[in-house]
Amino acid sequence: MPPPLSPEDPVTAPSLLSPALRNYPWGSRTAIPALLRQRPDGEPQAELWFGAHRAAPSLLPDRPGSPDLAAAITADPAQELGEASLAAHGPELPFLLKLLAAERALSVQVHPTRKQAQDGHDREEAAGVPLDAPHRTFKDRNHKPELLCALEPFEALCGLREPARTAELLDALAVPELRRWSIVLRSRPAREALSRTLRAALCAPEQLVHTVSAALPRLTASPGPWSIAGTAYATVAEDFPGDPGILAALLLNHVRLDAGEALYLGAGVPHAYLRGTGVEIMANSDNVLRCGLTDKHVDIAQLADIVDCVPMGPAIMRPTPTGLAGESQFCSPTEEFVLSRLETGTETVSVTDPGPQVLLCLVGQVRLTPGPPLCRGAAAFVPAGSPCEVTGAGAVLYRARVPLCAAP
Repeated sequence: MPPPLSPEDPVTAPSLLSPALRNYPWGSRTAIPALLRQRPDGEPQAELWFGAHRAAPSLLPDRPGSPDLAAAITADPAQELGEASLAAHGPELPFLLKLLAAERALSVQVHPTRKQAQDGHDREEAAGVPLDAPHRTFKDRNHKPELLCALEPFEALCGLREPARTAELLDALAVPELRRWSIVLRSRPAREALSRTLRAALCAPEQLVHTVSAALPRLTASPGPWSIAGTAYATVAEDFPGDPGILAALLLNHVRLDAGEALYLGAGVPHAYLRGTGVEIMANSDNVLRCGLTDKHVDIAQLADIVDCVPMGPAIMRPTPTGLAGESQFCSPTEEFVLSRLETGTETVSVTDPGPQVLLCLVGQVRLTPGPPLCRGAAAFVPAGSPCEVTGAGAVLYRARVPLCAAP
């Protein structure tokens, strides 16, 4: 164990992390201001980014010169990340932690595997497609598995439903133009049926989208098995009138998370967040292929290669104890991140770890020793191996780490 650091050492001690705010149109106008105890400004505040993503790195206001985290890591990756993370993931923070607040639906989207991302990125680079071009798909060479932990009841769409069940939903809508889709879903092998139906949905004429949207209230008004999901689809249709992504959404499982439950999303799984606030963690990537509910680029041919058309239920997760007092974690299969929730008691808890960490306080207030106090909505970056103790009863911290570096 290295010797304790003094609070005056600004480089190797835990440092306050000032997040980057992202004002996307789907964001809530009240959730993030309420968490931060700020007056809403009327603009949608969608995400707070706590990390070193090159698009919006967090600042380190306690460090000399107030560098951003990406610049600090570039200056000394071994000190900030540790040898294990550096060897496994290179000179970048492997994960990005976010606070997400959705007031309307995000786009239906899917993320590539690492191999698909590498091939796609290299192909677009060779073709000379600028990174900021609207039709650019692969912004980097990394995959983007992600996990969202609900802070309140949270709605989402996730994974392609069993074809026969989706045929039942389409039948309940009683739209004649969808009858041939139902036939395909019932008569063809699952992967083929879902692939063909998804492509048909994304290529559907706008009139069919309006016809289906007009039929959705029938589901919400009936006491049948589709009333809850129908309400969600109808809300999406109100958010995005005429968007073919509405038809693609009908193929996805409707999911409702309780506070404390999480949703894991691997490569190829189509999904969309609808409503709610949560803590999201992902590999440090910006590779997104959109299927609809967006005015951004939709490449149907690329989607055909990326979407996993195997039917699957949503991967809802609940945390399990770690052995550290008050801590439970979500055991995702990724190499880049592990997310845990720490409820502090009356005793001091050591959170020292061989790899880099981000600590986000969402309830109460704690003191880091060494390091800054964290009140609700505040976060700290803890360099690899930096001794760090947490003191303060009744607080809740979310702790992002690198699994390969996690202490036993």
